[in-house]
Amino acid sequence: MTFIEPGLSVRNGFAEGPLADAALSRAARAGQLLEELQEQAATMTDRQLRDGVHRALRRFTQEQPPACQVDRFTALIRRGVRIDWVVPDRLPCA
Repeated sequence: MTFIEPGLSVRNGFAEGPLADAALSRAARAGQLLEELQEQAATMTDRQLRDGVHRALRRFTQEQPPACQVDRFTALIRRGVRIDWVVPDRLPCA
């Protein structure tokens, strides 16, 4: 096991600890938000949909998501393309 910092270690190529758990939780919540947006997209304005995508991606990254990424996700959802946001059980490390 390699300790990266307090609350984060790597074992067998996967991150472990409270920080890894928090990252997985953020990813799961972002996926839930995107799923809800895809279900409600037909009843939303373009601005509402874009704002929702922005919030979901911001939750995942904890930073300002790139506008081009927000626009791409919004356009895909608007066209009815399904975005599958897969969250693994464990956080792989490179």
